[in-house]
Amino acid sequence: MIRPVRIWMEGREHRLRDLAAAPFRRPAGGRLEIEIGFGKGRFLLAQAMARPETTFLGIETALPYWRITNERAARRGLRNLITVCGDALYLLAACLDPASADAVHVYFPDPWPKVRHRKRRLFDAATVDLVVGVLAPGGVLFFATDHADYGAAVEEVLAGYPMTAVRRVEGRWPDGARTNYEAKYEREGRPILRLEVRRLAAAGAALLHPDGRVAVTAGCAPPRPLLGGADAAVE
Repeated sequence: MIRPVRIWMEGREHRLRDLAAAPFRRPAGGRLEIEIGFGKGRFLLAQAMARPETTFLGIETALPYWRITNERAARRGLRNLITVCGDALYLLAACLDPASADAVHVYFPDPWPKVRHRKRRLFDAATVDLVVGVLAPGGVLFFATDHADYGAAVEEVLAGYPMTAVRRVEGRWPDGARTNYEAKYEREGRPILRLEVRRLAAAGAALLHPDGRVAVTAGCAPPRPLLGGADAAVE
C-alpha cells in the first residue's frame, strides 16, 4: 500500500490531492530551503523562526516525527514553514520544481548499509540528480553523517559529478550542532563527515550522473498503470 502524502501548512494538515495548486514553489522574490529527513524538527524550526523571510520545506517519512514537528511549529505560530510526510525521492521527482531551492539540508540520513537495501539511499549515482536538480544554480547542499562508509560513498558520488563542487567542512558547522543526533555524536566524540556541495550547472542542464545514466535510462520504459488509477500515487 502506498501511504498518502500529507502536508502541513498555514497551521493545518492537508492531503496532496486536496490542494488546488502545488504548495512547494519558490516564493516570488524570496528564498526556499529544503530539509530532507528533519526528524523532530530541531534545525528546521530554529531556522524558520530565525529567518521569517525565507520559506522552509521539510520532508520526513516518519509520521510521528512529522506530527511532533507540526505541533511545535503551530505553537510558535510559524507561517513560513511547510512540512510533508512522504517519500523524498517521489516528491523530488514528481512534486518539486527543478532549480527552485537555494539550499537543501540532509543530516544523518539512513545509510542503508546492507547491499540489498542500497537502492533506497538518497545519494546514489542513479538518484543524485533528483537532489542536485532541485537546487537553483549556485545553490548549496549541506550534508552530514557519522557513518564512515556511507559518507565516503556519498562524497565519491558527488565528487564524480560534473555538476557540483564539493568541499569538506573541517570541524563543526559555524552555528554548531544542527540536529539532536549531531549534538549527541559530538559529545561522544564520533567523527562526523560534513560536506558543502554547490550546484554549478545552469537551469535546464542535463543532470544525469555519468555512473547512473544507464540505470536511469533503463528505467524510462512506459510504466505499468498503478492499481487504482493516477491518484494511487498520492492517496
